[in-house]
Order: sequence, then C-alpha cells, then structure tokens
Amino acid sequence: MKVIAETIGTYFLIFIGCGSVAVDKIYGSLTFPGVSVAWGLIIMVMVYSVGHISGAHLNPAVTITFALFHQFPWKQVPMYVFAQLVGSILASGTLYVLLGVKSEAFFGTLPAGSDIQSFIIEFIMSFLLMFVISGVATDNRAIGELAGIAIGMTILISVLVAGPISGASMNPVRSLGPAIVMHKYKSIWVYICGPIMGTAAGGFTYNLIRFTEKPLRELTRSGSFLKSLSRKASTSVR
Repeated sequence: MKVIAETIGTYFLIFIGCGSVAVDKIYGSLTFPGVSVAWGLIIMVMVYSVGHISGAHLNPAVTITFALFHQFPWKQVPMYVFAQLVGSILASGTLYVLLGVKSEAFFGTLPAGSDIQSFIIEFIMSFLLMFVISGVATDNRAIGELAGIAIGMTILISVLVAGPISGASMNPVRSLGPAIVMHKYKSIWVYICGPIMGTAAGGFTYNLIRFTEKPLRELTRSGSFLKSLSRKASTSVR
C-alpha cells in the first residue's frame, strides 16, 4: 500500500507541477509565479493526502536521506524509488499525449547557464528542502499539523528563486520522468547528483544542530508528524 501511495502521490505531483509548466509554455496562461504556486500547492496537498500512508516522500533524494540517517529502512528504498520513478514517467507520458507537447514546450529541467551553476543552486535548494522536512517530519517538538504548509511553501519559494536558473528540480524523478518521455537527457546528472547530495547535507546539518539529548532513533519513533512513517518502518512493503 505504501508503494502504491508513493506512485499515486508522485504521479499527481508531476502531473500538476510539470503540467503547469507545459500549460504556461503552450498557452501562456499561468505566468511564472503561477507555476511556482502550483508546485507549492500540489506538494502540500499530497503531503496531507498520502503522508499518513507512505510518509509522502515523493522524491528519491528524500527517501535516500531518511535511510542514511536511520529514519527509513534501506530494504524499502529500491521499491520507493521505483514507485516514484514510475509515477513520474506515467504523469509525464499523460501530459505529453494529452497536451501534444512539442520540443519547445519541454516541461523537464534544463540549465539556463552552466551545468555547475545549476548544480550549485540545486544543491542549495535541496539542502533547504531537506532541512525543513527534517525539522517538521522528525522532530517531536515541531507543530506537525503545519508540516504540509511548511514543505509546500519551501517548494514555492525555491521555485521562485531557482526556477529561472536551473528549473528548480530538487527531485531526481521530477527531471527524469519528462527526460525519459521526451528523450531529452542534457545535463541530467545535475538533477540527479545535486538533489541527492543537497538533501543528504540538509538532513545531516539538521540532525547535527538538533538541540536535544534524545537519540535520533527515539525522536523518529515519537515524531509528531507522520508518526506512521516510523511505526511502519519496520514492516515490509505490502
């Protein structure tokens, strides 16, 4: 059930997020701020919709980072990443067929400048995203009910800042899905390495500055947000 939730959640994340990019390029009706809002809102909606089922990772970089810090079982990582990739490819395929997307309306991510510039901005924004997620999803002192809003707003402001530079991916499957469907792999390494390294650094930094004497494993068992994530972590994917 968790894998299905990740697939569905990622599908709608990409369908709405990348769909807003495609619609704006084809029809010019959303504008860049509108696209940013669409990304923030769909993240917030999906966190509240499937967070209690799968943890609402919707991002391989987040899944890997949780596993690195013993907040998620490694044995479930391959299934989660596969589910997220499938959801992204299906959503990208739907958009490609439904909107008749041409090459000039590519809704994936491409650097506006150099690959290194985009890599750095992806690293920084992914760091910020995981820092926020770690704060609201694993710390029992956080107001868990506001987690979806906090994560959604983080995505929104990140897209506003990084969108014109790198496309503001912060999520390997957000870039891989459209790239696979439209066969555009230019600079794809930026959108795989940047988010994974950035989220790992963000998760590490939050756990480093966490002001508590409780061990990390105890915190993840008692976290106020998505408690089911830690309760189900020891069970196998159904």
